[in-house]
Amino acid sequence: MGGMAHDREARIDPRTTADVVEAVGPRLRALRGRRDVTLAALAAETGISVSTLSRLESGQRKPTIELLLPLARAYQVPLDDLVGAPPTGDPRVHLKPEVHGGRVVVPLTRRTGGVRSFKQLIPPESANSDRTLRTHEGYEWLYVLSGRLRLLLGDRDFDLGPGEVVEFDTHTPHWVGNTTDEVTEVLCLYGPQGERAHVRSKPAPREDSDVR
Repeated sequence: MGGMAHDREARIDPRTTADVVEAVGPRLRALRGRRDVTLAALAAETGISVSTLSRLESGQRKPTIELLLPLARAYQVPLDDLVGAPPTGDPRVHLKPEVHGGRVVVPLTRRTGGVRSFKQLIPPESANSDRTLRTHEGYEWLYVLSGRLRLLLGDRDFDLGPGEVVEFDTHTPHWVGNTTDEVTEVLCLYGPQGERAHVRSKPAPREDSDVR
């Protein structure tokens, strides 16, 4: 038992958050060097100015999700590869963030069937972003952790804040996004075959959607 405890302690990275942040600049500079990309070319691809990119790499500018997301897309790497954040807990169950459509998605379950859970970081949407309502198989449950979430569901428009929940059948035309200036953090449960992601304590008639 003592040996096992020692092994677990050896796997724990002792770096502080400040150390991780300080390492972002050199990590970005090294990655750009390996890709043989100029600051000007990277600025053109990401929309981030050359001066901001230079300050990021030198450590004079604090890395934010709004700056790191386009860089992760440009380099085609997971967001945590840029940050180099230490894994937490048992590394055998550590799940790496992914970037999909400009959003950071952290899978919280490994299984591919049944109800799956995710944490999403949704950056601000531009005023002219595509808000086409779409449908697909499944049933979705969303809980807003921070920020504000906008849901267009059929002919209805919902503005959700922290602590608010929405669940709906994804056969209903819908669009989910963030129309504020801050990143929105959301917990998402998704049943791919239409399973309800949330069990009530009392039976209730099923409707196309329920909002709380």
